[in-house]
Order: sequence, then C-alpha cells, then structure tokens
Amino acid sequence: MSETNQPINPDYQSRLNRVFDYIDENLGGDLSLERIAEVAYFSPYHFHRIFKFITEETLNEYVIRRRLTKAADELLHRDITASELAQKYGFSEVSSFSRAFKKYFEVSPTEFKKQNPNRFSKISQLLRKNGQAYPNVEQYLSIIKNHKNWITMNATIEVKQMPLLQTAYVSCKGLQNLETAYGQLMQWAAPKGLMNDQTKLATVFHDSFKFTAPAEVRMSASILLNSDEKPAGVVSLRTLEPGKCIVGSFEIGLDEFEKSWTGLFVWMNEQGYHKNDQEPFEIYHNDFKQHPEQKCIVDLCIPVD
Repeated sequence: MSETNQPINPDYQSRLNRVFDYIDENLGGDLSLERIAEVAYFSPYHFHRIFKFITEETLNEYVIRRRLTKAADELLHRDITASELAQKYGFSEVSSFSRAFKKYFEVSPTEFKKQNPNRFSKISQLLRKNGQAYPNVEQYLSIIKNHKNWITMNATIEVKQMPLLQTAYVSCKGLQNLETAYGQLMQWAAPKGLMNDQTKLATVFHDSFKFTAPAEVRMSASILLNSDEKPAGVVSLRTLEPGKCIVGSFEIGLDEFEKSWTGLFVWMNEQGYHKNDQEPFEIYHNDFKQHPEQKCIVDLCIPVD
C-alpha cells in the first residue's frame, strides 16, 4: 500500500511502516526529525521529503495530530487530567499542551471534557454534515436508545482475554486505499499457502474516526499468522499484544459497520469500561462476497483496562 495513490518504492514503505510503529510506541518521547530519520535509515532531508510525499503531512504535523487525537480520545474515555496528558504525550508544559489542543479542536482540554462528549463522536459528525445543530438532550437520548437497541438485536458481546496475535500487514491511509492494501497483502500471502478456509483477515485502526476524516485514517490491512514468516516489500510484521477486549460479534452489511462500532462504544460506556491505549481492530470470519446476503461475519474488538 501507499499512503497516497502514487506507487511507492516497497523499501521506502517498509521503512515508513517502522517509523509509524516507532511513533505510536514513543508518543511521549523524542520524535524529532533527526531521531525519526535515524529510525528510517534516511538523512533528515531525504526523510522529510519522502514522509511528506507519502503522508501529505510534515513529520511535525503528523506527530502533533497523533499526540492530540490520542489525548482527546483519553479525555473522552478515561478519568485523566490535562497535566497528565501533557506529560504522557511529550509536551514540556501543560500550557503548551493546552494551546496546541485548543488550536486543533477549537476548545481547551477542560472545555472539551465538560462538553457533551458525543459532540465529537461519529453520531454528531453525521448529524451536522449539512450545517445541522448538535443534537439536544432529547435527540441524543433517542440516538443512544436506537444504538442500544441495534446492539441488542444484532450483536453477541463478550468481555474476554484475547491471546497474542501475530500479524502480517500492509499499511494504508484512508478507507479509499484499504482494498488496495488487502490486494497487496494477498499477493504476498497466496504463494506462501496462507490463503485458505481457515485464514483470518483483520483491520487495525490507528486513528479514531471521531477526530480524523475517513480519507485520513491510517489502518493496517492484516492477516493473522499461525507460522513464522518474514516481511517483504510493503508487507511488515506486527504483534497485537494479549489483553482484555470487548468483542462484539456481528453478521452485518458493509453499510452497517459504522452503526455497529458506535453501538459497541455506547455499550462500553454504559457498562463502565474504559478503552486503553491499544488500537481497536476487526477480525473477519468470512468472505462477504460469498455470503448469500453479502454480509460480513466479523468481530469488532475494543481493548479495555
């Protein structure tokens, strides 16, 4: 996959995959151009040009966005202060964190937390597309009720310990590039005999749709591995750590994923669980094209404390 629609040198993409993983693992540390260029084995000048070409963002813009959206996600889902977030995400002072946060979200962290948290959810993004106002309390409660009913009727939900999952993946930016990423992954997997009736594919979401436009969300098109493999070209390897997850099992159409994710997060909040730092992911148990109703049999997984 490429993060743009342009073909990317596979070696460059492999190095960028390493960079994305490093950034995610070190959001509170040194993410300077010089340090990240070292991770990618490029000169700072060359790396800056390549990163901007592939992601359409400068490294600094990308790092700031990742830090602030992760902080915002924690404000919505965890009991945490701005001071704690500033320290966790690499800001020298809480004042500099607050200024950056307000510039990005147009409200301070304190106001963000005070406001109806669903103002920043996909529900409200949908309602306000045509300039409509945020829902009032009555509308909001009606929306929540609808999502709770949807979950009750369409999902089996468990809270369970997920095992360590070894994956091979191709990274992509934007829903519009996910199919291409899976195509590249399968081209790598098929000759190895990894594509069969037991194969499980998965998508890992590195950005939140609450704060990031669908065309900008970074994802990993993945295959779950049962054997040792080596990365090659645009395909890299990643371990999904074991831990507690809310797992919603669905049989849904392609147009019902958004509703299902929103409903699952509503369920999480209602039950008092808190999303942790790990990324949400989907595991697919069938090829929807072979389903008589073109439906996906899928587990939606939210890692929680």
